[in-house]
Amino acid sequence: MSEAKQIILEVTGMKNISRSKRFFKRTAGSVKAVDDVHFYIREGETFGLVGESGCGKTTLGRCILRAIEPSDGKTHFRDRTGNMVDLNTLDSRRLRAFRRDIQLIFQDPYSSLNPRMTVLGIVGEPLVCNKLAGGEKLKERVRELMEMVGLDSRHLERYPHAFSGGQRQRIGIARALATNPRFIVCDEAVSALDVSVQAQILNLLQDLQRKLGLSYLFISHDLGVIQHISDRVGVMYVGRMVETARTGQLFARPRHPYTEALLSAKPLPDPRRKAERIILSGEVANPANPPSGCYFHPRCPYATDICRMEKPPWRAVGDDHYVACHRTDELELQGAAI
Repeated sequence: MSEAKQIILEVTGMKNISRSKRFFKRTAGSVKAVDDVHFYIREGETFGLVGESGCGKTTLGRCILRAIEPSDGKTHFRDRTGNMVDLNTLDSRRLRAFRRDIQLIFQDPYSSLNPRMTVLGIVGEPLVCNKLAGGEKLKERVRELMEMVGLDSRHLERYPHAFSGGQRQRIGIARALATNPRFIVCDEAVSALDVSVQAQILNLLQDLQRKLGLSYLFISHDLGVIQHISDRVGVMYVGRMVETARTGQLFARPRHPYTEALLSAKPLPDPRRKAERIILSGEVANPANPPSGCYFHPRCPYATDICRMEKPPWRAVGDDHYVACHRTDELELQGAAI
């Protein structure tokens, strides 16, 4: 990918803090689902977002879409005129116009499609809601989208139950493409599918990216999938981004201890080889009551006093490589086994 590509999305200081209420509307506590996250995505790029379940990946994706309102931070998106617009400042009317450019592919192809609607209704709904097509033009556009994702255009009057899981996910992709978006959030888009079907969907997403110039935020907990599809990767831990880098660079030479431990869990393709797994002690930090300093320090084998007391700054350690770790310049960490 060319370095001349412009940034299409830039997130700075993103936070999502959920406050629980008791009687008389008194605050009982708060959960920092997303905590001061920074990253950017270039045009035509796939940015993979990885981390343990519950680390805030999906919440971050939905904050970008404003399906969940962020508590703080900025989400700058490049509009079709080339200007960067902060989506978090838009009112509902202006935000609706931007939703044509930013779409979502859901995780579960079974629950994300309305069982009472036909394929024509499901894929055509974004076109109707945005007043982009109707009548025969609507049917023609839906047929085009179905063929684009590898489905038979003759099945427009069928209901979701008549399709397999992989076919349903293709319908979901067709729906996401209906408004000609430029940026798509893929929220665990292949995790509910069989491995062979996963490969087909990943190849389809890459083909569509090349043809349509799409940019993806690809959320997954599967390191193999992330390595295959991503140009750059971000690693999250308890609501914070701990490292971002180009895919090859991150897998070969991680700069954060959590990334090193995560990569050690990646399965090896050769059953005769045994991976040296890094087993972390303790439990994942509670986002409702996170530790002081670096959230990872209670489990980090390299932690020192400064890690326990001070939050590590988010800083560049190389070209397109950012990390939040006090000791990154001192440590020589192990990459993923090949």
